[in-house]
Amino acid sequence: MIRFALLVLFAALPLSARAAPDCVVLLHGLARSDASMLVMAEALEAEGYRVSNSDYDPASGTIVEIAATALPRAIAGCGDAARIDFVTHSMGAILLRAWLAAHDLPRLGRTIMLAPPNGGSEIVDMLGDLAAFEWANGPAGRELGTDGLPPSLGPVWPGVGVIAGTRSLSPFWSTILPGPDDGKVSVASTRVEGMDDHLTMPVTHTFMMNQPLVIGQVLAFLAEGRFDRTMTLGDVVERFID
Repeated sequence: MIRFALLVLFAALPLSARAAPDCVVLLHGLARSDASMLVMAEALEAEGYRVSNSDYDPASGTIVEIAATALPRAIAGCGDAARIDFVTHSMGAILLRAWLAAHDLPRLGRTIMLAPPNGGSEIVDMLGDLAAFEWANGPAGRELGTDGLPPSLGPVWPGVGVIAGTRSLSPFWSTILPGPDDGKVSVASTRVEGMDDHLTMPVTHTFMMNQPLVIGQVLAFLAEGRFDRTMTLGDVVERFID
């Protein structure tokens, strides 16, 4: 139902109001697939963006190993687009940070990170050594602890916006995470040095990329380089149809 409503909304946009044909690379998170980013992809395409929705196996290796194949393939999907933006979910942000730490991307535009474990996850600290955890999440999952790879990656590049969720579908995990959280990642952990903007929203970790207001904020940041804190659901309709 949400997906249908979004398609109706964004398909109604006049061509003159749509963005320039930059390319947006989508990077899904741990234990997910490219299917989790389909609503986001369709909304971006309705805005006029070319979209490269990366599909990779998040349990196939270490973060650096996965990034070494997933990022070049996703970027190749952008063809000769003049600018390449990124929208990442959860571990997708860490893949991008790891890859950009070792590679230049002259066409790099803006980046929106949804629920990124930039400071690592206390849940991984607790479960990472269990055989069942590694079986389900692979070596990359174990690297997402608070003493793992994410905190070691340093500041991010200009043009990064972060959206953190504050609603949880996992009350038990929320007792482990410090402060407000989305059931998987604390708000504090989403922050990273060098980011241009940070926004908290009442959404959950697992499904935030499908929420209309989150998609509206993604489009706002891609266009303006900042989030729109006055945006309402009504604005999401009015802003793009007017």
